[in-house]
Amino acid sequence: MNTLPPRSVAVVLGTRPELVKLAELIRLLGPAARILHTGQHYDPELSGGFLDELRVPEPEFLPGVGGRPRAVQVGAALAALDGGFEAAPPLAVVVQGDTNAALSGALAANARDLPLVHVEAGLRSHDRAMPEEHNRVVIDRIADVLCAPTPGNRGSLLAEGIAAERITVTGNTVVEAVRDHLPPPGERAALLNGHGLTADGYVLATVHRPENTDEVPALAAVLGELARIGGELPVVLPLHPRTRARIAAAGLDPLLAPVTVLPPSGYGTFLALARHAAVIVSDSGGVQEETTVLGRPLVVVRRSTERPEALADFAELTPPGPGITAAVRRRLAEGAEGLRRLAALPSPYGDGGASLRIAGLVERAARTGAHHPSAPARAATPA
Repeated sequence: MNTLPPRSVAVVLGTRPELVKLAELIRLLGPAARILHTGQHYDPELSGGFLDELRVPEPEFLPGVGGRPRAVQVGAALAALDGGFEAAPPLAVVVQGDTNAALSGALAANARDLPLVHVEAGLRSHDRAMPEEHNRVVIDRIADVLCAPTPGNRGSLLAEGIAAERITVTGNTVVEAVRDHLPPPGERAALLNGHGLTADGYVLATVHRPENTDEVPALAAVLGELARIGGELPVVLPLHPRTRARIAAAGLDPLLAPVTVLPPSGYGTFLALARHAAVIVSDSGGVQEETTVLGRPLVVVRRSTERPEALADFAELTPPGPGITAAVRRRLAEGAEGLRRLAALPSPYGDGGASLRIAGLVERAARTGAHHPSAPARAATPA
């Protein structure tokens, strides 16, 4: 997929999950990809060697975005991207998911009348309290090419009146990301041994969403339940820098005593830990997808989710509180038979060919300026 001119496709991203999910697409685009990083995840612990691990080129970083309020992030990134697109217009712009970076890239593309490809289109939580819900709805309305991971996502887009010819069910790029970066069995065994862990004998947890970290009662409830579980079997918690700061500010450090706290891990390390966890507890959207590829049970600590496909077999939803421990115990009670059942199920997110399909759609959009050669011409930008 390197037949397009060099640096002719702008890939706008700003967070670690976007890097993970777009890495294979970037590799397929080759020299045509120009990676623009807004710095939304600005802590070096969350990027750094991550780029080397994912085998993607160093992005161009936009200044003045990381760590700022949502509106300021979007405004600053939009201004920087608009200037860049004016100076060197790309043939197409690619954004992924529902981040502030994705919204900024989408708005910048729309303002300059550039073909916009939305990877992971059509996800809906129907929860207006989630900033990400607003981001993804806006991006889908203005995107020219909507890459829906599942038929259900396509159905959501059609129900909102988006034209069918703009939508393609591609699968989710997370499938190939997990398959590509899961370490081999020997490395996984050595990792577990180094942490004193036994396969299928511990709980892996992640906590980073504002709904669980910005309100002290919610954060205390989540950590309290992890501490309870830690009294029954080991709990491993790779701790997001933002969450660590919130814990310290709230004086909740004692709740971490029964838990094994790790620094943010590389993607392969996290996948290895997840692959052998008896249960995973997380508020992450990406982890909801990854567990379906790894065949592991998940307790989703949220009040709503935009990934209902995972809830059918692999995951269950619970808000902060005693429901976390109850859900973990239910999954533990299923034992080895439950793990075998999940391992035998296909992921609802596709066959691992999403990035290749999306690369073809990107190339077509870049060459034709639209989703399909027969699609109507784009309206001129108003004066």
